[in-house]
Amino acid sequence: MATEHRTSADDDADEETQLPLGVSIAAAAVSAAVLLPILWLVKTGLDVGFSEAIALLTRPTTLEVFVNTTVLVTLTTAACVLIGVPLAYLTVRTNLPFRRFWTIVVSLPLVIPSYVGAFAFVSAFGPQGSFQRLLAPLGVEKIPEIYGLEGSILILTLYTYPYVYITARASLKSMDTTLIDAARTLEHDRWETFKRVTLPQIRPAVAAGALLSGLYALADFGTPSIMRYDVFTRVIFVEFGTFGRDTATLLSLQLVAVTLFILWLEARVRGEERTTAGGRSRGVVSLGKWRYLAMGFAALVAGLALVVPVVILLSWLGTASTAVNQSLAFQWSYVTNSVVVAAAAAAVAVVAGLPVAYLSARYDGLLPTAFERVSYIGYAVPGVVLGLALVFFGSQYATPIYQTLYLLVFAYVIRFLPQSVGSLRASFLSVDPALPEAARTLGRTSVGAFRYVTLPLVAPGLFGGAALVFLTTMKELPATLLLRPSGFTTLVTHIWTAYESGYFGQAAVPALVLLFVSGLSMLVILRQEGYDVK
Repeated sequence: MATEHRTSADDDADEETQLPLGVSIAAAAVSAAVLLPILWLVKTGLDVGFSEAIALLTRPTTLEVFVNTTVLVTLTTAACVLIGVPLAYLTVRTNLPFRRFWTIVVSLPLVIPSYVGAFAFVSAFGPQGSFQRLLAPLGVEKIPEIYGLEGSILILTLYTYPYVYITARASLKSMDTTLIDAARTLEHDRWETFKRVTLPQIRPAVAAGALLSGLYALADFGTPSIMRYDVFTRVIFVEFGTFGRDTATLLSLQLVAVTLFILWLEARVRGEERTTAGGRSRGVVSLGKWRYLAMGFAALVAGLALVVPVVILLSWLGTASTAVNQSLAFQWSYVTNSVVVAAAAAAVAVVAGLPVAYLSARYDGLLPTAFERVSYIGYAVPGVVLGLALVFFGSQYATPIYQTLYLLVFAYVIRFLPQSVGSLRASFLSVDPALPEAARTLGRTSVGAFRYVTLPLVAPGLFGGAALVFLTTMKELPATLLLRPSGFTTLVTHIWTAYESGYFGQAAVPALVLLFVSGLSMLVILRQEGYDVK
């Protein structure tokens, strides 16, 4: 290329001027759509008077919510690291008994939505729950409360630690173990070797997993609500339901600011260290007499996260009352509704993600990078905030689509667009640019080369991204509650209605259907990641 020896500034300018016009316009439109709810939220917040905004943000209850949220996110993230990293190390570097089995089992809590886990734990360990009834004949009349901060941390940790486990495990599998061997020859013990050699290498991966766990804890609405613990998401939802628009808006902006701070903090932590690769493991670390204690640790975590909710849900099947209000009776149309909107969101997300992913993979420069980064904003913004912003916007400026499936699908696409973009971008990067260029020399147009050469090659990433969007949309709770059309019931809204009405048994079937769908998604992930013990 003639530009290979020019300055980097000239290269960047050339790349941007050579961007395909049609694709760039499409990517810009997608970016504008992603930014729309956040900009509208900012505009709504600015409409609140300065003195009133200060009064709302500094009142004791608001400060309490901020502290509660900070404590919950911090302790949950720390707990996820303390569970996920040891499990990753045990399943990769040690002679843990039944290692292949535990490798898969300890990752499966991701299939259970946290709010379903919260339902189950309240039913099992709440007042007059199953566990207390079992202990009653032994004279135990009361067990510790599961509600509040402790219960919220327990539930969120059990269902988000796999993020840390999966990323840490991937890093441990690819790390250069010759450095570990060198440290051992310098007479460092195992703990010293782990602290000085292993931990610095896996630190970026652990930080990435901790970011996912922290953002999940920050954005989760269902678990704090069930555990009766006031955090941003719960209070925003309550304020919106009681027509506290100004408070809900300002709290939403504060929550967005906290989210951005977490993203910045993770980038700083991850950027301090680099991983190295290329070495291969020369064996595993013998646990000796600790091997069965280590297996007990894995069994305890998996048992709490998997066995408790599954047993409780199955027990609910036998207690579901047939004499309930018709609105609480399960109907298979709820499954159809969930599948239809999830499929629509997946299809639109793939189409919207194509121009963004293509430019990001094929071109350098400010614009392609900006388009890709903007696409991730929706995923970082909690669903309750996104839903609230679209409620304000739709009710005032988009009334034709307000309380319709169009606005609901739009919210899903903004929320989960990064899953499509990430999968597509990886696929575009794996396609040799010479192939479509060869097609063009044979007379194909740019569109024809993309359609007949590039698109078939990126099809696995396209369908993979669509599957991820579909499956996460099926489980999305707050945005669905805020934006669904009147009378439109999905699996998650039926589960939530059953919970609020106190009829847990009526949530059994939809919850089990959700677990089945989530289980299928986890099987796909495990197959794609090649989960083995090598």
